[in-house]
Amino acid sequence: MSKRTAAYWINQLQLATHIEGGAFREIYRSPVLAPLTALPAGFTGNRNFCTSIYFLLQHNQFSAFHRIKSDEVWHFYYGDALIVYEIDQQGRLIEHRLGSDPDNGESFQCVIVAGNWFAARLAPGGDYSLVGCTVSPGFDFTDFELAGRDELARLYPEHAGVIKDLTISEVENSK
Repeated sequence: MSKRTAAYWINQLQLATHIEGGAFREIYRSPVLAPLTALPAGFTGNRNFCTSIYFLLQHNQFSAFHRIKSDEVWHFYYGDALIVYEIDQQGRLIEHRLGSDPDNGESFQCVIVAGNWFAARLAPGGDYSLVGCTVSPGFDFTDFELAGRDELARLYPEHAGVIKDLTISEVENSK
């Protein structure tokens, strides 16, 4: 069997364009709700216990820096290695390399801590990567914040290069 193409997976999994870049489809939303009173500070309403999506990035795409109020587990499924960039609360840039080659520093999963900024793009030379993301408490767009390029670079000037590469400029974002 030859390697499947990105178009194959987009069609097969019925993926749609994602606001942060790439293509996705929600595949699970827990029917059980966590009440607001049981959630950490910062949440504004009840949340599903867990949500999960398929997510696909191609070589000319990136997932723009954003943050959410929940932990997010990324799972590698198919394709080429993906680098997930995370800026933690101390301002450290962490590069998680997802893929199927542990000899090349790749792993099948990584965890992004709630409140940390994160973005993703293919490792150099890659064509596409099919991954999944599981969020708990479950994802809700009211918990989603897309980074402004200038503001994030002001907060973390030591990471200005990767921030410039993996954000949407304020001009593009206002369109």
